[in-house]
Amino acid sequence: MRQFRNEWKYLINYGEYESLKCQMKPYFHLDPNAKGDGYLIRSLYFDDLWNSAYEEKEVGVYFRKKYRIRIYNFSDTSIKLERKLKQGSYIYKESASLTRDEVYKILDGDYEFLLHSDNNLCREFYFECISNMMRPRVIVDYDRTPFIMDAGTVRITFDKKVRAAVGGFDIFDDSLPTLSALPSDKLIMEIKYTEFLPKIVKELAPPSRSEFVAASKYVLCCDKTKYLFENNYYADERSLI
Repeated sequence: MRQFRNEWKYLINYGEYESLKCQMKPYFHLDPNAKGDGYLIRSLYFDDLWNSAYEEKEVGVYFRKKYRIRIYNFSDTSIKLERKLKQGSYIYKESASLTRDEVYKILDGDYEFLLHSDNNLCREFYFECISNMMRPRVIVDYDRTPFIMDAGTVRITFDKKVRAAVGGFDIFDDSLPTLSALPSDKLIMEIKYTEFLPKIVKELAPPSRSEFVAASKYVLCCDKTKYLFENNYYADERSLI
């Protein structure tokens, strides 16, 4: 049975960020997976022939999904194929482990191994790639500082320097140039919880005027790189002859 988590998003400035960190200190601790101030997340997002993930987010479809391959700090130590399901303000994530070679197979259009995987997500991704022409769309980078609270399984993250990598889809290439997708004085705060939201966290949440529920790093980076595709996400092969 799927257990959806609540997800709230806010657009805040760096002054608010520093203030919130001080307020959170007695109740939260840094995620043990974070080194120093956090870690870099790189996600390669996919979309189908009709750009469904982008268009459904833009028009506010209540139930939607996105596929991505995610790594951390440009390393191949942990590589995940993920599907994020969104139902209003609730989210559910599924994942499957990949190897570096398998990522390159996907980038080369060699999807056969997905069909023979024991993981149902891989097999469904195969169907999307073959039937709906699911293809790489954009690479999204950001620096994340994650905090956790044991009560209520609360997790608060601060995503800074959201940017789109351009020049290729090799997610292991740390030399890809990037384009900033947010104003330099802004970052995204996310509050996720499963069971309940403690009162102290409600008090920490920014005022409603700071709420940025429509924020999608995927959409922001697609918009930032739209000029590369001349507003068309798929090239007409005849134009390449």
